[in-house]
Amino acid sequence: MSRTRVIKLGGELINETRKLKQVSRQIRVAAEYRPVVIVHGGGQSVSQLAAKLGLKKQTVDGLRITDAKTMEVVLGVLAGIVNTRLVATLTSMGLRAVGLTGADDNTVPVRRARRHKTIDGNKIDLGFVGIPKGSGKAPKFLKDLASSGYIPVIASIGSNRKGELFNVNADTFAADLAVRLGASWLTIAGTTSGVLDEKGKTIQSVDGQLLVELIKNRQANAGMVAKLLACQTAKRGGVKHVEIVDGRPLNALNKIIESHKTTIF
Repeated sequence: MSRTRVIKLGGELINETRKLKQVSRQIRVAAEYRPVVIVHGGGQSVSQLAAKLGLKKQTVDGLRITDAKTMEVVLGVLAGIVNTRLVATLTSMGLRAVGLTGADDNTVPVRRARRHKTIDGNKIDLGFVGIPKGSGKAPKFLKDLASSGYIPVIASIGSNRKGELFNVNADTFAADLAVRLGASWLTIAGTTSGVLDEKGKTIQSVDGQLLVELIKNRQANAGMVAKLLACQTAKRGGVKHVEIVDGRPLNALNKIIESHKTTIF
């Protein structure tokens, strides 16, 4: 297993200049200790631009339903605006950041998502939403970049054999990548203090059985369901350290702040 750490950043952590600089400083510290690969979303930014264009946001169980017009917005925002801003900020701090998507060198091969069965049992067509194939080879291109001191910054967009582009849930994307990289660490960072119990307090550790119960009992909200399933994938794939972290506190990605994170066992 490699020493690589995959850090998934929720779009809400990087959609403003102040937040972007703060989380970039944390990445700079993390990169001093081990190779780092960054995966980012940008759902809020996508929603804002889509709304300006008159496109209504549709989600189910934390997954965005993506029609053809929305896919164009996703591509422009994630691969263009968000990715480039993040890369530029990291570079300004002396880091060797490189912007990519999952389509580069087929880093994250995907297939079109099947009709999604919701928690309520309904089946929904997600449109241009991709699911990592899960059996792809280790992305040598990324390993070479990381081992050479670069920080790959990857927008959660993938492509299939036909060259079609798909929107991929960033948590799912990051988990698949962590497994295929043989990473030792997966951090899913957002603006929630880990997994919360019924009283709104952080559950400091979640094992496999509790994870299933949180989803089955609907204690986890739609966005958290996707995160928990991603964590489950990572653990089953051999990633040793898996955590869901509130990335807002100063240096939260690099310190043990039990009240702001959940460790998955």
